Amino acid sequence: MSDLLRTGRAMAVATVVSRITGFVRTLVLATALGLGTRLLDAYTAANITPNTIYELVMGGAVASVVVPLLVRQASRPGREQEADLYAQRLLSLVVYGLGAVVIVAVVAAPLIVSATVSGFPPPQRNLAVLFTRFFMPQILFYGVSATLAAVLNARGRLTAPMWAPVANNLVVIATGLAFVLVGGAGRVESLTTAQTLLLSIGTSAGVAAQMAVLAVAGRRAGFRPRLRADPRGIGVRRIAAMAGWTVASVAAAQAVFLVCTRLVSHAGEGMLAVYGNASTIFQLPYGVIAVTVITGVLPRMSRAAGRRDLAGVTSDLSQGLRLTAVALAPVAAALVVLGPALTTLMFAHGRTSPEAARLTGLTLAAYGPALVPFAGYQIMLRAFYALGDTRTPALISVGVSAVTAAAALGTARLTGGPRLPVALAACTVVAYTAGLLVTAVLLRRRLGRVDGHRLLDTHLRSLAAATAAGLVAAVVARTVDGSLGTATADAALVVVAASAAGGALYVLVGRMLGVAELRTLTSALRPG
Repeated sequence: MSDLLRTGRAMAVATVVSRITGFVRTLVLATALGLGTRLLDAYTAANITPNTIYELVMGGAVASVVVPLLVRQASRPGREQEADLYAQRLLSLVVYGLGAVVIVAVVAAPLIVSATVSGFPPPQRNLAVLFTRFFMPQILFYGVSATLAAVLNARGRLTAPMWAPVANNLVVIATGLAFVLVGGAGRVESLTTAQTLLLSIGTSAGVAAQMAVLAVAGRRAGFRPRLRADPRGIGVRRIAAMAGWTVASVAAAQAVFLVCTRLVSHAGEGMLAVYGNASTIFQLPYGVIAVTVITGVLPRMSRAAGRRDLAGVTSDLSQGLRLTAVALAPVAAALVVLGPALTTLMFAHGRTSPEAARLTGLTLAAYGPALVPFAGYQIMLRAFYALGDTRTPALISVGVSAVTAAAALGTARLTGGPRLPVALAACTVVAYTAGLLVTAVLLRRRLGRVDGHRLLDTHLRSLAAATAAGLVAAVVARTVDGSLGTATADAALVVVAASAAGGALYVLVGRMLGVAELRTLTSALRPG
């Protein structure tokens, strides 16, 4: 536990800075382009497209295949040069493959936009196509960044990859501020060619900066990111076979994303950005806490699996799940209780309407109960990856995606308009809770045990403490709301007062209930 916490503390600091700058990036873009406007919707639709294609082509394979393979190569004593050559060939394969994908995607941009956001009117659709073509090189940048990060992780350099997104965020923040300074407005019709180029080039330059940071970190770690003319010799067929199941699961997840995006694009002006920003904020605590745990635990589980030490895999998995649940439970309660106040404080200024900010908060509140199940589900999937099994988590992911898609389509028949983003967010609660339970059962069969009694005990105690904290936070929020007279000031007071009261009570009740992981987390946060 102590090793994981020592490593996790450094990663958490880097991740917090990364997520804070990412949060500022979201605020700057919402202020500059206008939450609830067609301009931000077009920009959002285009900017998520390269992420979607990258995840479909390669993203899932990084966690399921690349990291475990690189860890095993790097752990062979006396074979450092072979490990370097293996990583260089893998990087070359990524560059050549994703380079071809970028070319195809640029040509097919109109078809991609029509498939993802069919509800856009022609001017907005044309702008989305133009943005999409400029953003497509990000696919290559993301792929190279992920491969370099995997090389660093395999060498025990877990913190450097956490800092790299900061460069991306800072460049995009500068781009958004420059857009405001040159007189950019939140309207598709008033966008000039120069302003379009500023947004397009500046956004992709951010991902390129992230890649450059990782390249420098790789060289400092002793790895030269050199391209090889012939990338063979790394077991391409084996990698393809292992990644095949992952591609299937990612394809299912992207199909769900496509379904939800198409539904939201028909829900009204600005609804895509509302739904997307709520999802981004929901991912923030997951990224700071769960991704930090996953990054630290996956190499450890991979090494234990390589030694056929199933007890070691179970121990690392249990630690990760318990720490994550205890840390995220009060955050989930805060999202449910304070969602509208949080987003009013974040977005209700600039070109954003108060109604759009509040709707984003209601959507965020609907996401809240999914936070702990989602994080636990993702961590348990990594245990299968560490064991070299990509088939089982892929089948589970396909099932979760099917449940989500069915719930979204059924919900869309019952509701629409501004209520639809809230309803779609609620669908994730059912899907990820089911996924968590199914994954736990299957993983227990594979490992023999998953420390179930201890996990259930910790989850129930932290849930009780979070429920008490949430109720107190709700009472405080209702008491102080409206006392300052302006929406932003009221929201700030609500967030500060309710968070302080709820957080203090969570720690108090958690200690009274004997949540040992809470003491471990608070001690890890102390300096020294």
